[in-house]
Amino acid sequence: MAGKIRNQRTLLQRNHVEPPQAAIGQMKRAIEQAERAGSLEELLGVEGNAARIYFANFAGMVKTNDEPWSGEHDQPLLSFDFTTRNRRPPRDPVNALLSLAYSVLAKDLTIVCHAVGFDPFIGYYHQPRYGRAPLALDLMEPFRPLIADSAVLSAINTRMVQPEDFVKAGDAVSLTAAGRKAFFRAYEQRMDALVTHPLFGYRVSYRRMLEVQARLLGRLVTGELKTYPVFTTR
Repeated sequence: MAGKIRNQRTLLQRNHVEPPQAAIGQMKRAIEQAERAGSLEELLGVEGNAARIYFANFAGMVKTNDEPWSGEHDQPLLSFDFTTRNRRPPRDPVNALLSLAYSVLAKDLTIVCHAVGFDPFIGYYHQPRYGRAPLALDLMEPFRPLIADSAVLSAINTRMVQPEDFVKAGDAVSLTAAGRKAFFRAYEQRMDALVTHPLFGYRVSYRRMLEVQARLLGRLVTGELKTYPVFTTR
């Protein structure tokens, strides 16, 4: 979990219009607290607080202005204004994108788990619950900001998805078919991006990195490794 917080902090430092120094400092302390956590409950608390700080500053990474490209509509378009993380259902376009991104990434990691011989329904951090794969979610945590959040920001900031790609029904906001197609293009671009693995020193795509990390977890389980080398970026 410390790896996830570290990657969230890095994303803020890299992409925020004016990196919030107070939040950056708080997240640094959260990393240290996560590394020292003595129980699952304590770790949950640290992770929840870090997520609150991260999403409180997420809007600073959304760099777009709806007005010049909003077009002519009978009613106001939904905007990319973001205030807080919400779900089940997502109530604004940014949260709709985040929920979709996390869902797709979890599905990809479930496939990876099966490919390397893991049962994705037996995890460590995430507890068993009907309809979700705890081990896939465990492996996903450090990659949430690096893949899912980054794909969402890219889709918005490069105007691959636009306000007219969303529909609202009651409190729920969802993507149109065209909007989903556009987002999947941004997601696949991020999955194809090359990064250097800090342990091995060679460059691989994020898609390949998911499998590498799952296989490293396998080495931990069999005793070949003493600790799991979480993937983080600078």
